[in-house]
Amino acid sequence: MKLTIIGSGYVGLTTGACFAEVGHEVICVDNNEEKIKTLLAGDIPIYEPGLADIVTKNVAAGRLKFTTDTPEGVDHGDVVFIAVPTPPNPDGSVDLKYIEKVAREIAPAIQDYKVIVDKSTVPVKTGEKVTETISRYAPEAEFDVVSNPEFLREGCAVADLMNPDRVVIGANSDRAMALMQKIYEPFHAPVLATDINSAELIKHAANSFLALKISYINAVSAICEASGADVELVAEGIGMDNRIGRAFLNAGLGYGGSCFPKDIAAFIAISDDLGVPFTLLKEVEKINRDQLDRFVKRIREKLWVLEDKEVAVWGLAFKPDTDDTRSSVAIELVEKLVAEGAKVRAFDPKAMEHVKNSPLGEKITLCDSPEAAADGAETLIVATEWPEFASADFSSIRDKMIAPVVFDGRNLLDPKTMEKLGFEYHGVGRGRPAEAS
Repeated sequence: MKLTIIGSGYVGLTTGACFAEVGHEVICVDNNEEKIKTLLAGDIPIYEPGLADIVTKNVAAGRLKFTTDTPEGVDHGDVVFIAVPTPPNPDGSVDLKYIEKVAREIAPAIQDYKVIVDKSTVPVKTGEKVTETISRYAPEAEFDVVSNPEFLREGCAVADLMNPDRVVIGANSDRAMALMQKIYEPFHAPVLATDINSAELIKHAANSFLALKISYINAVSAICEASGADVELVAEGIGMDNRIGRAFLNAGLGYGGSCFPKDIAAFIAISDDLGVPFTLLKEVEKINRDQLDRFVKRIREKLWVLEDKEVAVWGLAFKPDTDDTRSSVAIELVEKLVAEGAKVRAFDPKAMEHVKNSPLGEKITLCDSPEAAADGAETLIVATEWPEFASADFSSIRDKMIAPVVFDGRNLLDPKTMEKLGFEYHGVGRGRPAEAS
């Protein structure tokens, strides 16, 4: 099929590349000329495992193209996906100006029947607004609007798209639904066909529930620390109940990234706007904020004062296998340490360039290896669970540190192993017996 993706950011580029990989003819549109030049030159502006190879392969095969020309894109595609940013407003509601702008640009370019797909994460009833906008600017246009939310996990996005656990399609037209199902036939995934409003709600409801699981186990971790229990064992016991499952029951610094904080704030705003306040999610947000504050407090108590202390931080991206630092809890942690006068030495396998070019980059020392970051440190903090951190040479690292103290914000390391190596280990929710605390 001929498909158009408007918006060549994280979601748009990955979606377009994977659609091309299964044989569709795809044009990705973006109004950022520099980004399109970069893509046309064969460079990928984001890090996502496997994405560069798929883009290169499908550009060479002629199935994937890039342009800044929206009318050209609309003319090409039988189905036009909108995958532009939906950033939060200061009150947590979703800023839909980019969606509205694209809808206005699409309208006059529609010459024959089109399916317009909201791929961006949008509030319920956005599909109705897109329909109204296109009809206003192109009264004679023949089209249907569909909701097809994405469920991509950064670091696993290519795998998630090529082997989805489900595809949600919200359409109020049999014609549009048939075309959408044809697109996804090569993926052999279960398809949930719904109305548009239900599809729009599914993404916000799903992400909010996952964030709830994270905040729940983080609240339990505080009880574990106070009682001497081990949150990892508690989570294992909870997760063995197949009604609950083990996924997302990982205690740590809290959730972050480009989706969860934004989507939960948006769902709270949506529910408030509909007159049914979702107070449970407000508590989820509070637990998430408190979790990082508790962690910093524990570091402060150990070091007495943070001012002028050399602190090593491993990890700056919000999760492993990505260079994304948007709403990264690791970044927020570093900012809190810097605000109290700590001298932070940091390393991340992929996110260094983003931090180097940010205001924070001028306030910390960016090191070229985990070992270099730990050299002369009075404590080491694991802030992102990159697998290579677990396999570091801790015997050598111990000798480089002023004090062999580790605060494992992701419970990545084994406490007994670290203690045998001579470290004082502090995890999240991995308590000690009361007499030893």
